[in-house]
Amino acid sequence: MDLPDFLREVNLSRYNPELTAGFYESYFIRANHPEKPLAFWLRYTLFCPREQPEEAVGELWGVWFDGETGRHAVVKKTVPITNCEFSPARFHVRIGEAALEPGSVQGTAASGGHHMTWRLEYRGQESPLLLLPLKWYTGKFPRAKSLVGLPLARFDGFLAVDDKRYEITGWTGSQNHNWGTRHTDDYAWGQVAGFDTHPESFLEAATACLRWHSLRTPYVTPLVLRHRGEEFALNTFFRICDSRGSFSHFTWVFRAETRGLLIDGTIAAPRNAFVGLAYRNPPGGVKHCLNTKIASCEVRFEDRREKKVKREVLFTKNRAAFEILTDDQDHGVPMLA
Repeated sequence: MDLPDFLREVNLSRYNPELTAGFYESYFIRANHPEKPLAFWLRYTLFCPREQPEEAVGELWGVWFDGETGRHAVVKKTVPITNCEFSPARFHVRIGEAALEPGSVQGTAASGGHHMTWRLEYRGQESPLLLLPLKWYTGKFPRAKSLVGLPLARFDGFLAVDDKRYEITGWTGSQNHNWGTRHTDDYAWGQVAGFDTHPESFLEAATACLRWHSLRTPYVTPLVLRHRGEEFALNTFFRICDSRGSFSHFTWVFRAETRGLLIDGTIAAPRNAFVGLAYRNPPGGVKHCLNTKIASCEVRFEDRREKKVKREVLFTKNRAAFEILTDDQDHGVPMLA
């Protein structure tokens, strides 16, 4: 499949009901307040355990991040797969009465003493962004695929958390799609949909240890930066192998370099900015996801392609998405769903 054809199909479901190897598929949207440390993350997920396709379910997740009060709200709703739709023919996802489609998303869920309802519209002109090389999306390796269906999406509508309603007007974020037969064993993932200093720039990056049967790769760092009208995609096999990244529970540093370009950065947040989420793995077991959407990010960008070297610093105080997936349970973040 060539790139134009693939880009037209980025949001089609990859789920096969007859699959016995186990499978997960997630569509999520997220956005930040233009100025305040407030953000939301809404995730529409299909989960099918290995060798048990009859046990497949839809999962509706919602997180409200409030960096002003330090009190975050998490909800999760599980629905039998017979009351869900993940369409392979058009971008249409439904979990119970909650739906995600081009330009609109709505739903409601309650758990853990919290209740969330949302009804949002979103729009944008950016083309999809591929974090991985094109051929990796159609092959068996890696087993987890991830892309951005709509970078720099603008959201309007409302989101109600417990007894408070928030008007969402011009919040910037993204619509995303990922799927696979197992979660990546250990990773840091980050995204910035508009920096404070450069509102039209977009960053998508990850540092991950990949596994194939009994083999594990060193940590690799695919990175894509859209900045000043160009896309700097340091995500081919050799570029990924040359890139560097390391992370702890709450801080991640990365560095990617290619001909005439250097991109290195730091994403970080305090422990109390995170919520803990339990992700079931299709082959079995549970991974801990440490999740925040109000992290800080600083990226140092150096362009040496011409005689005059250009250096810039891109920065956001609390608009970065930052997730760690780990088996380590000694992180001190409360598991809320």
